[in-house]
Amino acid sequence: MELSHNNLCNIAVRWLKRPSSGGGHGCHIAVSEVRSGWNGEVPDAIGFRAAGGQDDGSIVVEVKVSRADFLADAKKAHRNGETLGLGNWRYYMCPEGLIKPEDLPEKFGLLYVNKRGHVKHIVSPFTGERYYKDVAEWITENRFKSNQKREQFILVKLFARVGDAEQLNSKLKGALAEVTRLQKSVNDLRKRNTELSHRAWRKQFNQEESRVTAKADVTRR
Repeated sequence: MELSHNNLCNIAVRWLKRPSSGGGHGCHIAVSEVRSGWNGEVPDAIGFRAAGGQDDGSIVVEVKVSRADFLADAKKAHRNGETLGLGNWRYYMCPEGLIKPEDLPEKFGLLYVNKRGHVKHIVSPFTGERYYKDVAEWITENRFKSNQKREQFILVKLFARVGDAEQLNSKLKGALAEVTRLQKSVNDLRKRNTELSHRAWRKQFNQEESRVTAKADVTRR
């Protein structure tokens, strides 16, 4: 496949949503090239995870298809420390070999994409033996302080695009109430089924016992 900037952005979004067991970050929301305000940083891909773990937060993937683009990135205000950037964790994604691990800014991860569109972890905790040994340490040590105001801007704007939030919330509450009702009905039916099964078994047992007793009486006569 063509490793264009647009294609890599789409791959980055899919990778962000991939569960950690599959080599991704398990983000609940992930989007590409969304504005974080009326000016400032526009991440190539950003995802948000909220599952109650230490890896909850925001993850940014910056896509680079040329060395010149990568080198120019270091001059941006949100990269050189002039302003807070987005992402509690940050990665560069590029075609294989374009960026070397030794080229990376401090605490950045690195992802390669091959010609088939497959993502390969180069600098990341979610890979091979490392994942099982020190992922927690890597996540803690490589966490950035992010610009939460701009990240909130992204989430609010995305939520607004979904539609009326309260209407959606009401539908969700209604669906959850229906699930609870159906679960209770299932439990009641299971209980009733168990009672009927016991009755049927007892009836069959009594009938068999009666036949055995009647047969014994005939034999004695």
